[in-house]
Amino acid sequence: MAHRPERGWGRDVGTAVGLLCAAAALMACPAQAMEGARSGLALCGEVIIPSLFPFFILSSLVVELGLAGQLGRALEPVMGPLFGLNGACASAVALGLIGGYPVGAKTALGLYENGLCTRREAERLLAFCNNSGPAFVLGVVGAGIFSSARVGLLLYGLHILSALCVGAAFRLVCGRADQGGGHAGRRPVFQARHLTAAFTESVKQSLQAMLNICAFVVCFNVILRLLTVTGVLTGAGRLLRVLLGPLGMDGVWAQRLLTGALEISSGVWTLSGGGAAGPRMVMASLILGWAGLSVHCQVLSLLGGSGLSTRPYLLGKGLHALCAAGFTAAAVSLLPVEQPAWSAVTGGGAFLLSVEPGSLWMCSIGTAGGIFLLLFLLSAGKTRKKPVHTGESVL
Repeated sequence: MAHRPERGWGRDVGTAVGLLCAAAALMACPAQAMEGARSGLALCGEVIIPSLFPFFILSSLVVELGLAGQLGRALEPVMGPLFGLNGACASAVALGLIGGYPVGAKTALGLYENGLCTRREAERLLAFCNNSGPAFVLGVVGAGIFSSARVGLLLYGLHILSALCVGAAFRLVCGRADQGGGHAGRRPVFQARHLTAAFTESVKQSLQAMLNICAFVVCFNVILRLLTVTGVLTGAGRLLRVLLGPLGMDGVWAQRLLTGALEISSGVWTLSGGGAAGPRMVMASLILGWAGLSVHCQVLSLLGGSGLSTRPYLLGKGLHALCAAGFTAAAVSLLPVEQPAWSAVTGGGAFLLSVEPGSLWMCSIGTAGGIFLLLFLLSAGKTRKKPVHTGESVL
């Protein structure tokens, strides 16, 4: 038992040294830190808030109005055999694939807090429902990095396939999530809210979640800028090159990998420029699957005091990254991605790349509204076919 104080003392010393180094870097490079904060705020205002805020409201409404539970009864035959989850979890999977990080995690948390899934199901769901959205993959990665909407479509398709494979892998290895454990069994009856109460509560919750996300985006932009200016990132890249040198990784690729491990958008932008498209596509898939430490902190801030374990989430993201990289490597070896036809920007990719913040806001609202209407119609149709007297009220 005597080793515990020593371990705690060493951890405290390491934390203190890290904080002193961070303070020294801020004082030595104030202009670079301010520039990093400005770029982070610009990213939040022009991309993050317009693309995520409407989907955050949508995810809350789907849960609060009881649409997830009603739709879940229709999708139970699909979600159970494939992923070992109840049908209501399908809303988190769908929104996670369309809305982008961290809409899926927020929806999964809402399902758990409202009794629509067990703790074990929520933890299983977090492992594969939190994914990058099509706007980022098609617009930024496809058209922006590779100058090809076709590459973006391929990467997004493999991204979806990898996420679904992770969910299926958890089902095969761990069995059904609603069997066994203290939280399994009959779920409490969920009482849906009226539309006015659900909407106001969804807006308030979404605003708080967006503030947390924007704070992490700005923070990690500053961290990356300081690590680059001080040479720490370059030094870490050299060390990683030594460790992974036998696998053929040089200093440039090692630094790209480290950047992507910290922040997803900065990581994929390091892949822009010349060079063979195949290796860059594999690295892009690896970064998209892992999502970066910034996204992980955003998810942790959403989970807060929910009591959900983050181990399945982190294990799922690691497995997602490996699956996506492997699938991309196989696709690159089979498809002629180096041909000129792949390097031509199509209209869809160019449009996504050149969208103004106002247009992005309207596109996001329109997409979220369309999904909400579709879910409402599907759930209403299911209710008309098979009335269920649970005390729930849709409006």
